[in-house]
Amino acid sequence: MALRGRVALVTGGVQGIGRAVAESLLKNHAKVALVDLNQSVGEKCKEELDEQYGQDNSLFIQCDVTDGGKLQEAFNSTVECFGKLDIVINNAGINNEKNWEKTIQVNLTSLIKGTYLALEHMSKEYGKEGGVIINVASMAAFLHSPFQPVYTATKHGVIGFSRSMADASELCKYGVRINVLCPAFVDTQLLLSIECEETMGKFVKYKDDVKQKMDKYGILKPSMIAEGMMRLITDESLNGAVMKITCSKGIHFHVYEPLSA
Repeated sequence: MALRGRVALVTGGVQGIGRAVAESLLKNHAKVALVDLNQSVGEKCKEELDEQYGQDNSLFIQCDVTDGGKLQEAFNSTVECFGKLDIVINNAGINNEKNWEKTIQVNLTSLIKGTYLALEHMSKEYGKEGGVIINVASMAAFLHSPFQPVYTATKHGVIGFSRSMADASELCKYGVRINVLCPAFVDTQLLLSIECEETMGKFVKYKDDVKQKMDKYGILKPSMIAEGMMRLITDESLNGAVMKITCSKGIHFHVYEPLSA
């Protein structure tokens, strides 16, 4: 997929991974809708992107992704502004073991909703032109962290849902590729959540153990995640792919053994 003239929607799009991805898309002459809960950071991000890439190439939409109606409006507003939709990146995520229901709503339920909304706007099933969806999981999807049980569960769920939907898209000829990106620790605001009782609950007492893991495995820059994202978007041979990004191995793919009777 060539990116010039394409239209992308990125949730959690105004900082961290989302912003890095948005900038990469804009550098490649795509148009981007930045969907994010944080109004002030979103407005500042939009101003900065306007200065660099022109004000007609990006759109900021304030939205709580757990509000299904607002999320649907964000998709509709993107299409109204730019005329179509080609790329959807479901990137919004939180780490909150104390309010674990919210973690499920943001990390999994909203991602599922975002995927179905993306299909409504891109799938050939609905008379559209096709496209690509990237769902952001985590290396936590391949581990069972004793300090983040619900976060871990949501990221396992992202992979299971996304790979199933990728198979459905291929079988039903939706014309939409669906891939998953699983980064290790990334230098974003989410890392700060391990310090707080209000987000970690009873698991906050293990924060030093988590920090030791960060020291051991390293912390990735958002720009490297954006690099992997561009590959998942542009490589038309990839559908149902699960990309891992770690400090030790860089960008690589998880290989699944074929099912046997």
